[in-house]
Amino acid sequence: MFRFLTAFPLLAVAASATAQTSTAPADDIYAPGRAVVADINRIVTPNGVQETFEAVLGGARQVVNVRGADRANPILLFVHGGPGAVEMPIAWSFQRPWEDFFTVVQWDQRGAGRSFPLNDPKTIAPTLKPERYRDDTIELIELLLRRYGQRKIFLMGHSWGSIVGLSVAAKRPDLLHAYIGMGQVIDFRENERVGYEWTLRRARETGNAEAVRELEAIRPYPGSGAFDIAKMTTERKWSVHYGALAAGRDNADFYFRAPRLSPEYTPADRKAWDDGSAFTITTMFPQLADVSFAKLDRLNVPVLMLLGRQDYTTPSTITADWMGRLRAPKKSIVWLEHSAHLPMIEEPGHVLAALLEQARPLAAKAGAHR
Repeated sequence: MFRFLTAFPLLAVAASATAQTSTAPADDIYAPGRAVVADINRIVTPNGVQETFEAVLGGARQVVNVRGADRANPILLFVHGGPGAVEMPIAWSFQRPWEDFFTVVQWDQRGAGRSFPLNDPKTIAPTLKPERYRDDTIELIELLLRRYGQRKIFLMGHSWGSIVGLSVAAKRPDLLHAYIGMGQVIDFRENERVGYEWTLRRARETGNAEAVRELEAIRPYPGSGAFDIAKMTTERKWSVHYGALAAGRDNADFYFRAPRLSPEYTPADRKAWDDGSAFTITTMFPQLADVSFAKLDRLNVPVLMLLGRQDYTTPSTITADWMGRLRAPKKSIVWLEHSAHLPMIEEPGHVLAALLEQARPLAAKAGAHR
């Protein structure tokens, strides 16, 4: 089962073998497509940046990808979901327009994607804790600031990455122009409860006897104590079916097939994604049950939330309520009416407009450079 888990405790579904992984001969079919994507997305501007490098963060070797048309642009670090659900191999499908306005950083976190085979799983397993991911992120931000000669960055956290990102914003606001949340988690247990109740309600409304039977069988969900991975997998199976992940879609194939055309990922890298997903979800998911920012009511950095109106993977109403209580130098919510949990792909134009209108001016005011 874990071989094909997507590794989102927030977004876990049992993906088919064809969605992420293929045999070597079948993968040859996609090699010409990857070459086309690579050429289209190649950065050719005089002051552009396009590089992938390895960084040691918290003692673990990790892979970092940086792309942008002008290295003078402000840096935007995307903290991917999961843990273990890397965005680097999917970024080609939405990120290129961002790169005209930001230097965009994708990073495979410890135990994830291309970073997974670089470290002994037995050695890093004890380190897979939210606080370590937070501190890895801080180390990476400081490295990026030195490497590209800037004072602050934009930090975007998506899904699990929003737990990491919000933790960084609370601890080191001095490093950030703003914190940007997407698929934001505020209270993990409440998140699961609301998502489950919505999914069960939809199953009943549509007369789906199979879904109702399976969902009722996992009650109480999420319950008390550590999270149960098997129960979570059942909930995600049906929440994805009803569009909690991607509005108007009953599966995630469009998303998880995107790495087949990624210039950044080989077939071996995609296998590492699968293996790292299984590793991180089994190691981390049970311990995340009590992660909550409900009592965090002040941040010393601007906060922008990009919320899918139809997101019931991380129900956006919970975040909206929390934003109403938050005190920050500046705060705003942009609602993506036709999105669920993946607005960067579901409504890419609206997401880009929000970044340009709501976020980028904050760097201009502060001054991006040292």
